[in-house]
Amino acid sequence: MELAYIPSPSHGVVHLGPIPLRGYAFCIIIGVFVAVWLGNKRWIARGGRPGTVADIAVWAVPFGLVGGRLYHVITDYELYFSDGRDWVDAFKVWQGGLGIWGAIALGAVGAWIGCRRRGIPLPAWADALAPGIVFAQAIGRWGNWFNQELYGKATDVPWALHITSSTDGRVPGYYHPTFLYESLWCIGVGFLVIWADRRFKLGHGRAFALYVAAYCVGRGWIEYMRVDDAHHILGLRLNDWTAMVVFVLAVTYIVVSARLRPGREEVVEPDGDTPDGDAVALDKDADSKADDKADDKADDEADETTDKKSDGKKPDAKTDTESDEPAQSKEPVESPEAEELEESEESEESGSSVEAARGEAESAKKV
Repeated sequence: MELAYIPSPSHGVVHLGPIPLRGYAFCIIIGVFVAVWLGNKRWIARGGRPGTVADIAVWAVPFGLVGGRLYHVITDYELYFSDGRDWVDAFKVWQGGLGIWGAIALGAVGAWIGCRRRGIPLPAWADALAPGIVFAQAIGRWGNWFNQELYGKATDVPWALHITSSTDGRVPGYYHPTFLYESLWCIGVGFLVIWADRRFKLGHGRAFALYVAAYCVGRGWIEYMRVDDAHHILGLRLNDWTAMVVFVLAVTYIVVSARLRPGREEVVEPDGDTPDGDAVALDKDADSKADDKADDKADDEADETTDKKSDGKKPDAKTDTESDEPAQSKEPVESPEAEELEESEESEESGSSVEAARGEAESAKKV
């Protein structure tokens, strides 16, 4: 008899009247909320707007659930399509069976659709959500505990998992709690990604790739401990091969991306907030106010310069007053006596000119 062990729940579902409340489903739902909550905080810190992560998650989560279920059904098709099995069970997600590889792959397709609709880069969104995703995995693994599934080899360690169910080929006994190992590993990966992102300013999808690579390392050795039925290739379980391939792809992406696009995106969302929080936002407001004051001062100086130049060209006040009067008022006004004098002078000049002309004509005749 084991003196210390982890007990398994006697039931994975509690009925609230006609409504079944399943532990597996609750773990998935709680994990999704944690991922969106943490992803939203990180997205805002990167300069994005609140609510963007949740809006894109509306696309990513359903796609991820479908992808996870498809991967499980395809890789374990004999559980649903072999003799004596009911293919309808393939749609009963609440009974367990979600492959993380399919969930991430098809979830990325849904996220890409959501990001494209919002006009934001998918790698930046994935970087913000990466720690939240792996924390969600840590919570979701406890759904396997409710279903008494995905445990490891028999053991007598003090933290052994006590399996009591005998359905679907289970043998009651004490086994390695591989669900717990993976849950703890995921928590460690989440904190690793957060630290590395702060330390190295990871961008362009490299934080997400780090999460994938680190998760694959843990999944490899944990998968090796499991005893549930699985397809084997060259003596290794299929998920071990998948973990190795995905690990190589993730590391390759980190190396190539760091060379082609070093640093981090400066803008992750159009019309987003400042990436460094309220302090930077206040500094930005102060800078804009200082710029406005400088512009106003420059405008005032320009106005003063223009006024001085115009003052040097202006006539005095008297001229300004006269210039306002009609043009005819500027001509001198002559009295009637002066007009008569001018007329008499003109008549005298004309008479003298006539007499001179007559004298010249007479002189010409004499000649």
